Amino acid sequence: MKVGIIGSGGREHSLCEALSKSKKISKIYCFPGNAGTQSIAENININIDDFEILKKFVISKKIELIVVGPEKPLVEGIVDFFENINIPIFGPNKLASQLEGSKIFTKKICDKYKIPTAKFGIFESINKAKLFLNNMKFPMVVKADGLAAGKGVYICENKENAENAIEEIFNGKFGEAKNVLLEEFLIGEEMSYFVVSDGKNIKKFETAQDHKRVGEGDIGKNTGGMGAYSPSNLINNDLDKKILEKIIYPTLNALKNMNCEYKGFLYAGLMIVKNEPYLIEYNVRMGDPECQTILPKLKTDLLDIILACAERKLAQTEIEWHNKNSLSIVLCSKGYPDKYQNNILIKNLDQVILKSNQKIYHAGTKNEKNNIFSNGGRVLNFVSLSNNFKEARDSNIEMIKKINWTEGFYRKDIGYKVIK
Repeated sequence: MKVGIIGSGGREHSLCEALSKSKKISKIYCFPGNAGTQSIAENININIDDFEILKKFVISKKIELIVVGPEKPLVEGIVDFFENINIPIFGPNKLASQLEGSKIFTKKICDKYKIPTAKFGIFESINKAKLFLNNMKFPMVVKADGLAAGKGVYICENKENAENAIEEIFNGKFGEAKNVLLEEFLIGEEMSYFVVSDGKNIKKFETAQDHKRVGEGDIGKNTGGMGAYSPSNLINNDLDKKILEKIIYPTLNALKNMNCEYKGFLYAGLMIVKNEPYLIEYNVRMGDPECQTILPKLKTDLLDIILACAERKLAQTEIEWHNKNSLSIVLCSKGYPDKYQNNILIKNLDQVILKSNQKIYHAGTKNEKNNIFSNGGRVLNFVSLSNNFKEARDSNIEMIKKINWTEGFYRKDIGYKVIK
């Protein structure tokens, strides 16, 4: 079987690596991929926003399945496009993808179906939003409505911070903005909860906790993710049941009432307050770096899970996991998430001889003449499985030190809440 993977980050490298283990797959193409995928698949430098060009390539190479990594093509309707020409594709359709594409779309579902979430207000202008700040308690949260690469969320300590955030959003920092979302700040602990769905049935797909802030101790600007660990220490049977019954099932039923079936990965970003779950946001794909953290724990053939979703046979599929803790650390370009340089040589990758419990996933990299160069803010992901999180973190830091990339930085405290 020939498979195509859309995307170029660490998530897509981890998907590619997991799928490459399947004996049913003869060839993998990555659009456009990175230096890591290049060693196990064929990278195709193609504009993934141009579905027609993608279609011609997919048909010419007789690709039988497409797996979509990032959110943007999903929100723009790539699944609908390929389903219309009967090419199997894994991911939610355009309407279902509005769960991530529009925070306001999701908030309205929460309101209608009584899904627990932070109290909120939706505003169409800077002046109305600023006026409402007089009624808000601080800290509070300001959110851009559309896609913002994980960075369109401001936690504002005071009115001045909130006004600046509102102005940045309406002035186009994350693209054209017709609305802004103001939310109460929930005090609790965050958790990422994953399921996979075939449109009829769902299966749980592990839990994780990521670290969004750039600085140690979770301070500084939001990023796409500086590292993660799995499973979350918060999960228990009672909470698990509440998440499914109060959040996941009502959301999927809301979509069904719109004549829409959800197929693919669904990632609920939650705030847990005294063992009660509140929905912060949905992502309509695997997280990054949560995907890189979770997939090494997977025993079951990932292709079998994806095909079961395509054939609506997920209920008959057992998903098995290694009983290990997993922790990832992201090595970033200096300056991220603000300005940083690309095209910086990364030496010494070949100095790391990976053990069976270790992975290095490429994120922002490219291969030129057999040399690896940086090509993004988040550059490499280091993942280790272990019986405890401290061993996993120590293992990752040891790998990072061997590479000794002086133009990069990383957080040394990933998992600090679960590591004594």
